[in-house]
Amino acid sequence: MPVQPTGSVRALALAGPTSSGKTTLLEALLQVTGAVSRTGGDMVGDASPEARARGHSVELNLAGFDFMGDHYQVVDCPGSLEFCADVDRALPAVDLAVVVAEPDPAKAALLQPTLRELERLGIPRALFINKMDQARGTLAGLLEALAAVSGAPLVARQIPTFAGEKATGFIDLTLERCFVYRPGEASQQIDIPEDLKAEEADARFHMLEQIADFDDELLEQLLSDVTPSRDAVFTDLVKEMNEGLIVPVFFGSAVNGFGVRRLLKALRHETPPADRAAARLGVEGGAYVLKTAYAGQSGKLAYARVFGQPLTDGADLTLANGDKARAGGLFAVQGGATRKIATAPVGDICAIGKVEQAHAGEVLSLTGKPQAVRAAALARRPQYAVALAAKNHKDDVRLSSALGKLVEEDPGLMLKHDPEAKQVLLAGQGDGHVRLALERLKRRYGVEIDTEQPKTAYRETIQRAATQRSRHKKQSGGHGQFADVTIEVRPLPRGSGFVYQSRVVGGAVPKQWIPAVEDGVRDGLTKGPLGFPVTDLEVTLTDGQTHSVDSSEMAFRTVGRLAIEEALASVGSILLEPIEHLVVYSPSPSASNVTSALTARRGQILGLTPREDWRGWERIEAYLPQSERQDLIAELRGLTQGLGAFEADFDHMAELHGRLAELAAQASKATATAH
Repeated sequence: MPVQPTGSVRALALAGPTSSGKTTLLEALLQVTGAVSRTGGDMVGDASPEARARGHSVELNLAGFDFMGDHYQVVDCPGSLEFCADVDRALPAVDLAVVVAEPDPAKAALLQPTLRELERLGIPRALFINKMDQARGTLAGLLEALAAVSGAPLVARQIPTFAGEKATGFIDLTLERCFVYRPGEASQQIDIPEDLKAEEADARFHMLEQIADFDDELLEQLLSDVTPSRDAVFTDLVKEMNEGLIVPVFFGSAVNGFGVRRLLKALRHETPPADRAAARLGVEGGAYVLKTAYAGQSGKLAYARVFGQPLTDGADLTLANGDKARAGGLFAVQGGATRKIATAPVGDICAIGKVEQAHAGEVLSLTGKPQAVRAAALARRPQYAVALAAKNHKDDVRLSSALGKLVEEDPGLMLKHDPEAKQVLLAGQGDGHVRLALERLKRRYGVEIDTEQPKTAYRETIQRAATQRSRHKKQSGGHGQFADVTIEVRPLPRGSGFVYQSRVVGGAVPKQWIPAVEDGVRDGLTKGPLGFPVTDLEVTLTDGQTHSVDSSEMAFRTVGRLAIEEALASVGSILLEPIEHLVVYSPSPSASNVTSALTARRGQILGLTPREDWRGWERIEAYLPQSERQDLIAELRGLTQGLGAFEADFDHMAELHGRLAELAAQASKATATAH
């Protein structure tokens, strides 16, 4: 039976949907291996106040344990899509991902985003079906539902045993042994019951058939009725899992400790060595940064996995941009606690202090040369945003610094400045994600903020052409101001913007002042009668008059502004609203509800097609007014078991009439009055 050299350091990810029991499994692994004395009140995982308040993970949890001479580092990943950006740069560095699922076929689809990302990254993975003490239905039905969301075949390594509807243990198909669960203790081995021997034989043969699909020699043995050796079966299982050809399936109940020791033994024999992850990342010798965080008096910490050679405190590091740095302290991490260490061995995950320029997804090189990473995280588009400002203006400087740190820690957050609306926008993966960031602002940095919805970038335009003559004349002693112009305005097609030209002849407006008229017109277009910038029109300067003494550049700029304001007042404005092109991703059973929700928000459905390479998913394209998108993600997630997401890009402006146009204009005037 293959096994890694004793003393290896393995890195595991616990991934899967919210409520599947990932953190509970982490606690069970820590308890079984003696890393903690008990589970429950003194949990290592979900140590932050925000996670405790929500009852589920909202960020990466890091912890370690020793088992049979080896050390294991566990990256416990949040399951909600709102917090998964924290995982994106950590996953590529692990040796194996244990995907935790519930024994409910109706929840199988929840695993698909996790499995798809692991498949994209080429990370070996195993499936742990948790909560088997709550299982209902048939094993075949469960595996069929789960197989539909996996790109690689699921290979059941065990079959659960039941007394009535209660799971009592399992039969290990590789060892051909039966085990009975014992709460708080290792499972007890018993003989395979007579009434299960035929089922065990069928299940084992099916397992062998599945792995024989990738091994001609094993296939030949099966066709010849030759029983393969146990070592040969194990060798195939390990090889095929490590290459991502199969996904082994284990069963248990983390809260009771059922199946945890058997999972540990499988991990010990089958987890690939750290150098495979290093090769996948392209790291020769250095520390790959999983994430960064600001830890109070400790300053900025870079949580990183060591590859190629051990990392010592004070080691010289080369950053991705070629700059040099020094490891200013190394720390072992166990949940929310850290412990200073002198050296981190190959494969270990540690926190590195005082590397201020370190960023998640980069390598702190130990070779003296910068190293680029092969595995790139997918960019996550913002799904929700709020405009914010410090409640106390004295906190403005602190707010800017604190927001910068939060965005650096969490790649799912984005900070944007909207100069037109004079708003600072904090965007994230959902309402809960943004609220979490605001809670951290208050707890860590003592900054309280006010929030409001982002303003919609409405525009105005005109519907008909007009000619306008305007004069600016002012006498106040000495030189006065005089300018007289005639302009023509006419509407242009959508998206044309603003066009200015001059047809002045005979020097009615001197050439040097024609640009000043344009500047004045542009001044007047910044705010139309409805309170919004004016676009999609052409303004032509056709005539004018000057005064030999009182005319000036400023006078013609002023009259240009007056002329366009008077022209707009005479022809009237219509409101334009921004329309975005949306691509929405939804599980197929929810697609009709999603399209109905978009239509109810004044959306125009453009098409519905299967999502590429995602079985049972749809790609929905639609036009949607920007003003209708603000809380769309909450409704979308509610309709799709939390799985839905969208991408939004500006497409065009469209006319808005009636009550909605009146409300937008009223809101603009109210804002102008308030300021």
